[in-house]
Amino acid sequence: MNVFADAMAYLFDPASWRGYDGMLALLVEQLLLTLTAMLVATAVALPVALTLGHLGRGGFLAINVTNFGRAIPTFALLALFVVADPWGWNGGRFPGAGELGPYGRAGASTLVALALFALPPIVTNAYVAMREVPKEIVEAARGMGMTGWQLFLRVELPLALPLVVSGLRLALVQVWATATIAALVVGPGLGRVIVDGFDSEDYGKGIAGAVVVAVMALLLELTAALVERWVRPGGGRRAREVDGELSAAAPTVVSSASQGH
Repeated sequence: MNVFADAMAYLFDPASWRGYDGMLALLVEQLLLTLTAMLVATAVALPVALTLGHLGRGGFLAINVTNFGRAIPTFALLALFVVADPWGWNGGRFPGAGELGPYGRAGASTLVALALFALPPIVTNAYVAMREVPKEIVEAARGMGMTGWQLFLRVELPLALPLVVSGLRLALVQVWATATIAALVVGPGLGRVIVDGFDSEDYGKGIAGAVVVAVMALLLELTAALVERWVRPGGGRRAREVDGELSAAAPTVVSSASQGH
């Protein structure tokens, strides 16, 4: 039996993509889960990390608290949510496996687990990005009379943006790949194709699901890489302008400050 030939046959069979449990529906379901989890994690992590990075305080605690979550396997956390049902759902084989609209079975549990999984790279990269803005650029901006809010929006954030986006890129691909394991605890997404295929010894189906997950991971990585490239100082116009203008002003401001002391 040629397993890879079976996988290709499954991929190119229109029936594999149709219906409620078809690969197209499950692909959309997992993509929706991934993007929603990323939005939640970004909304929570970025304001905290950027603010702490701007102030230069509390970063060590924030990074270590979020990194503590890396020691807890996402699968274990997901299984705990599904069995314990902290969301008050009641459906499916387990209490926490209830349907959540377009997110499917165990949607609430999967969303929370994935959002928590996305926090560490977002927090770490955003905080480090703010702290790595060159000090002479910051001093130049202050010497030009910028307020703290202007300094944050017009100087620090544009220059920190590439590393911030790098953290989002890393989290995005990790969340997409990790979302697949939700099927092991009756969760949604393309993992169901993989699990069902191997459980039923239809290995071509299981490999076909894995191929779709891998191809989508590459597409998400490529898209995020293009965004990251665009926001870099050499690619993003605003960041380039800030870097050029304040780099030119920095020596004069720093020199004047030194003479004043």
